[in-house]
Formats: sequence, structure tokens, C-alpha cells
Amino acid sequence: MESEDHVLAMTIISTSLLLIHQLIKTRRRHRRWWRTELYKRREGRELLTDMNFQHISGQYKNFTKMTPTDFENLLEMIGPRISRNHTNLRAPISIQDRLAITLRVLGSGDSYTSLQYTFRVSKQSTSAIVPEVCAAIMEELKEYIKVPMTAEAWLKISKEFEDRWNFPHCSGALEAPIKSGTEFYNYKQNFGIVLFALVDADYNFLFVDVGCQGRISDGGV
Repeated sequence: MESEDHVLAMTIISTSLLLIHQLIKTRRRHRRWWRTELYKRREGRELLTDMNFQHISGQYKNFTKMTPTDFENLLEMIGPRISRNHTNLRAPISIQDRLAITLRVLGSGDSYTSLQYTFRVSKQSTSAIVPEVCAAIMEELKEYIKVPMTAEAWLKISKEFEDRWNFPHCSGALEAPIKSGTEFYNYKQNFGIVLFALVDADYNFLFVDVGCQGRISDGGV
């Protein structure tokens, strides 16, 4: 009996030592990398800086859909909302890149996959950045865009159109996009921007998308 107890004790001790060794080995195991080589050098800010040096060419505005001055003004407004603190592990994605990425998505519809090569920011990070920056923009600029909320407000606009332009019963005007060529020119020989809306059984809007070129057919939209 004593011999069996001794064998059992040795087995328990050996098993314990193996477990301890495995735990120590696991704790010492380090990840080979926390990000790939692609993302180690982020150059989005340098890209915007280079474009700014030759902004007369229109490249900066074409890329961000706004002038360098407007970009900096917007950045100053939303910067505190989208900034991240430095850590011992890595530097955060700059607020300039966060805003530029979001503007590129909104202005061009560029995919997260494509943008990861332009800004050297992973798709996963971009998917978190864009909604966050959009929320910051909406919060900061909500007082700048006033949509009429009452019948009296809409009638006031209509009255101004009639008084100034002799155009009665008009509550708004849609201008053709500047230098768009035939992109928004439809078969009725008018400029148009398509509103696509999805409604439920009670005609409540479930989904709305606006901005598609007027030259594209309903089926294309």
C-alpha cells in the first residue's frame, strides 16, 4: 500500500510540474507581431501634405472633397471627439488620418479594402473609425444645417421663391453638380439625382439612399 501511495504521489507531482512548465511557457510566448509591415508606416498625413503643396491643381479637393482650409477647420471642431491617447504599445491613428479616411469613404464610396493600402490602416480599424467620425461630424455640425420642421417654415421658403424668382409653389431647388458632364443627365434631357427609398406596409421609410446619377436607369439603381 505504501508503494502505491508513493507512485500516486510521484504521478501527481510530475503532472503538476508539467502543468506549471506549460503555464510558464504560455505566459512567455509573445505574439510575433501586433500589426503587419503594411501598417507600421502610416503615410496618410504625408499624402495630404503633398497634395496641399499643390492645391491649385485641385488634387487635394478632389481627394477630400474640400479645401485644405475647410479640412483644418473641420478637424479643429471634431478633433477632441475623435482623438486617441498614446500608449506604451503603439501610437494611435492620427485625427488627420481618421478624418481623411472618413471623407474619402463619404466622398468616393471607396472600399475599406482599398483604403487600407492608401492610409495603411486595417479594414477592422477603418470600420470603427468611419462611424465614430461621422457621429462626431453630425454632432458638431447639426446646428449648421436647419431643415424646416413646420408647415409655416416650408411656406416661408415657398413665399421667398415666389417673391424673388416669380416661381410659385416651390419649396427648394436642386442644382446640377458642377463640372459633372453627362454623369447626372437623364434620358428626359434634365439633370437629376436619384432618391431610392424602401418603405414598409404603412409607407414608413425603412431605408433611404440619395446621390445616384440621374443617367442610371431604375434597374441600375
